Amino acid sequence: MQPVLNVFALPKVVAPEEMADGVVVMIDVLRASTTICTALEAGADAVIPCLEVDEARRLAEDMPGSDVVLAGERQCQPIDGFDLGNSPREFLPERVAGRTVVFTTTNGTRALHHAHRARKVLIGAFVNATALFEELIEQQQIHILCAGTNDMYSEDDALMAGMLVERLQRQGGLNYRQNAQAMTAREYWLSNFALPHAVGAEPLDPALLAPKLATSLGGQPLMKLDLQQDVRDAAELDLFQSVPVYDPESGQIRL
Repeated sequence: MQPVLNVFALPKVVAPEEMADGVVVMIDVLRASTTICTALEAGADAVIPCLEVDEARRLAEDMPGSDVVLAGERQCQPIDGFDLGNSPREFLPERVAGRTVVFTTTNGTRALHHAHRARKVLIGAFVNATALFEELIEQQQIHILCAGTNDMYSEDDALMAGMLVERLQRQGGLNYRQNAQAMTAREYWLSNFALPHAVGAEPLDPALLAPKLATSLGGQPLMKLDLQQDVRDAAELDLFQSVPVYDPESGQIRL
């Protein structure tokens, strides 16, 4: 059977059952994927994604205060009464190491729950791009699921998806059957970052990537809220060498 490489620009364009046989990569570059990677690299024991604010509050209340960090956002804004928002730079070792992060966001955590039927769910962003690529090399069924922004296509996720498709096609060693969205994402990446800048996950100056992220649908509200550093942080390629894995049964994301 020919290996499959799909991209889905939004959760609503694919049924969970269609991803059941493969590995799903959930991408929400701005900012949930980047933040989850950062939190776990900073020593968080686990991240628990929640759909609703009240659900997150109830879950956190049932855990010892010293063991839990309540974090998240709605429409890019921190949630009243939460410990942290959704800015990667907030998730420092002194805040999260050895603790469980209960986490809810506008787009990313919803995309994760949409992938609950998948055999395996990975969290991907530019900050762990090469580690993610290496995890996917031998996989026969890959579904790249973009979170989007407020149920709309967002270019930041599309760029990350396109970079993965390009590198897997060029260096992965398999002849993938791709859906139309995978081919479109690859062309979008190449139209923005063809040589001499980058092709796959070759070294890419964040100063080149960050402006593209800033003008995306996901980036524009962050810029308006003076969260330029979040965009810059999300543009750091290969900052981490690990890939978070979401287990729908336990509801936890761990390294």
